[in-house]
Amino acid sequence: MTEKREQVNEQADTETEAETAKDEKVSGAVPKNLLIPFLLLQLRGWNVHGYELIQQLIKFGFPSVDQGNVYRTLRQLEKDNMVKSEWDTSAGGPAKRIYSLTDAGEQYLKSWAVSLEQYQSMLDRFFNMYTELFMPPTLMTTKKDDSK
Repeated sequence: MTEKREQVNEQADTETEAETAKDEKVSGAVPKNLLIPFLLLQLRGWNVHGYELIQQLIKFGFPSVDQGNVYRTLRQLEKDNMVKSEWDTSAGGPAKRIYSLTDAGEQYLKSWAVSLEQYQSMLDRFFNMYTELFMPPTLMTTKKDDSK
C-alpha cells in the first residue's frame, strides 16, 4: 500500500513538473518566425547595424534575443534576396555590416503584414471569448468600480 502511494506521489510530482515546464514555455513564447517581419520592418527606409536591430527587438518586447539567431536570420534573408548588406568601415574600429531592405524584402514584409493582420483577428476573437468565459460582466464591472 505504501509503495502504491509513493508511485502515485511520484506520478503527481512528474505531472506537476511537466505542467510547470509547459507553462514556462508558453509564457515567454514568441511564434517561431515572428523575428522575420520585425527585422524587415526595422530595415524599411533605414540602413542599420545588426547590434541596432537587436536593441530594437528588445524595445519591441521580445523577451529574449539570441544574437546568433538574429545574425543567422539576416544571412538567410540576404541569401533569399530580402535584405542586402555592406561593410561599413567609416567608423573607427572593426568594420560592421549595415543591413538594408531590398524590393523583394519590401514585398515579403507586405505579405507578412497581411498574415499578421489575420493572426491578430484570430487573437482578438480568442481574447474576446476568453474574457467572456473567465471574466463575466459582473466581475469586470466590480473591477472598474474598485479602481475609482
